Amino acid sequence: MDAGSLDKKVPLYQKVKEHIIEHIQSGQWKPGFQIPSENELTQSQNMSRMTIHRALRELTADGWLMRVQGAGTFVAEPRPQSAVLSIKSIAEEVRSRNSEYSNDIILLAQEKASAHIAGVMDLELNAPVFHSIIIHKENDVPIQLEDRFVNPAAAPDYLNQDFSNITPYDYLVKAAPLDNAEHSIFAIAPEDKQAELLQIPLGTPCLLLRRRTWSERKTVTYAKLIHPGDRYSLGGTFQG
Repeated sequence: MDAGSLDKKVPLYQKVKEHIIEHIQSGQWKPGFQIPSENELTQSQNMSRMTIHRALRELTADGWLMRVQGAGTFVAEPRPQSAVLSIKSIAEEVRSRNSEYSNDIILLAQEKASAHIAGVMDLELNAPVFHSIIIHKENDVPIQLEDRFVNPAAAPDYLNQDFSNITPYDYLVKAAPLDNAEHSIFAIAPEDKQAELLQIPLGTPCLLLRRRTWSERKTVTYAKLIHPGDRYSLGGTFQG
C-alpha cells in the first residue's frame, strides 16, 4: 500500500484536527488564542461545515480547545501533568521558614469575564467575575505575584475579605472546599508591570504556575502565580 492510498483513508475531520493540533503544538496558537471560525475553516480547508464542526467538537472534548458561547472557540489551557503539587497557603509557607509574611493588595474588584476567562472558568461571556492581584512577601521581599479570578457563585463574599489578614487561599478553602485542582508550570520572562511589582529587573527568569480549582463540580478560581526564579522553588510528588 503506497502513501497516497493510505492518506486517502484518513478521514477529513482527522486531517482538520491534525492541522489545528500542529498550530497549537508549534506555539503558533497559544492558550487563549481565538482560532478561526467554522466558516473561515470551511473556506481555508475547502471542507464541509459538518466536517469542521466534528473536528472542533472532538478537539474540545479532548481538551485542546474550549468553546465560549457568543464569543467563539479558543485554545485551551494545557492539561495537568503527572507531577502533583500540593496546594498550601503562601503565608503558611513563609512562616514555616520562621520568616515574616506580608502582602500588598494591588487590585480587588468585580469585572466582566473576558472570552478567555469565561472559557477557563466555565462562565458566560461578560458574566460577573471577581479579580484580585496581590503581591506576597517574605521579610518584605516579593516572592509571588498572584493574579486570581474567582467565581462569585462559589465565593460570593470574596470582595468583602480583608486580605491583609487572610490570604485568598485561606479564605477560599473555607468558603468552597477544594475537590479538584490542576496545575501547569512555565518558565517565563516577566512583563514590564510584573517586573515592577515583583521588584526585579526585566528579563529575570520567573516561574509561572497556572492553577484552576473546583468545588462541587463548579470552577472556583483560576490563578496565575508568578515567582522570581531566584527567590522561590516549587516542589511536588509523582503519582505513578
